Amino acid sequence: MVVRKINIVRNKEKKIQATRFYIQLFFALLCIWIGIEFSYFVKYLSTNGAEGQFYRPAGVDGFLPISSLMSLYYFILTGEIHWAHPAGLFILIAIVAVSFFIGKSFCSWFCPVGFLSELVGDFGEKIIGRKIKIPKLLDYPLRALKYLILIFFIHAIFFLMNEITLKIFLDGAYNQMSDVKMYYFFADISQTSLIVISVLFFLSIIFRNFWCRYLCPYGALLGVISFLSPIKIKRNVSTCIDCSLCTKACPSFIKVDKVKTVYSDECISCFNCVDACPVNDTLTIKTIRHKKISAKLIPYFVVLIFCAVTGLGMLTGNWGNEISKKEYLLLHEEVHQLDHIRSAKDIKALEASGKQNKIITNKKN
Repeated sequence: MVVRKINIVRNKEKKIQATRFYIQLFFALLCIWIGIEFSYFVKYLSTNGAEGQFYRPAGVDGFLPISSLMSLYYFILTGEIHWAHPAGLFILIAIVAVSFFIGKSFCSWFCPVGFLSELVGDFGEKIIGRKIKIPKLLDYPLRALKYLILIFFIHAIFFLMNEITLKIFLDGAYNQMSDVKMYYFFADISQTSLIVISVLFFLSIIFRNFWCRYLCPYGALLGVISFLSPIKIKRNVSTCIDCSLCTKACPSFIKVDKVKTVYSDECISCFNCVDACPVNDTLTIKTIRHKKISAKLIPYFVVLIFCAVTGLGMLTGNWGNEISKKEYLLLHEEVHQLDHIRSAKDIKALEASGKQNKIITNKKN
């Protein structure tokens, strides 16, 4: 029997989990601040200006991913930044850019839902005493759910809509007031919605990151994009001591100790595994050209990329929308009658009207 001798050099590099926690906490508090500011804005509209303030924080657009995805497709088709929720477009591009360059890092560095999921998961582990993983026979079909949801939205937007239908929807009252509609959904939450959220919360205590792992279409999109990332976690087989601490530290149940390079749509680039590795230069962050990147530089990269893209939106004047106070007050009068089904019917009616006009024009010619 041949025994492999390894000269162990302890990993003394500064850990990045504390830095990641503070960045997550900052963005979570930022989201709370945006929510508070937005509540004053909605109060202004609901009281016809008697209370609250007419200031709408543009950052609320970050909570409108479907509208932002439509705006992105509209921008691709026309080269125009739609005026209703311009900040949402830049936030979406920033999220995609961060995930392209540094894997699925938005989920573990910025996302407030991801941050909450981590805290709930930590709480669950303390109660149960260990991580619980859903059996493979159930895990794989459940993981497919978020991709099915993503495919539905991709098909509905990129295959069923064109430049005209996109403009009709984005210009429509429903899209303009979608942030206010979202606010009322949570402010006056129904019993059914409350039950669903409570069930998801309970499941997240038992099964870590339940929503993120199985249901989040945003995570599915970023998981696909992360495959194109030039930065990967690599394992040096010759210095690995097979302690499996990296696999135990992974919140996504990736068997890091069994691969040379981590290729997984479930990897959220939290770098817990890198921090957990006790041997220097064994688990490292490298580019596709095998150039090592110090883990302590990662926080600067993720923040810089995100702030650079969103900052571009602010500097170019494409952050706040172009809806006036008078228009908002008028739109709010019918906000509870607005819905996406009605918007879809309006689009179909306008499309039919356009086709009919085209037929009449052709007959006259």
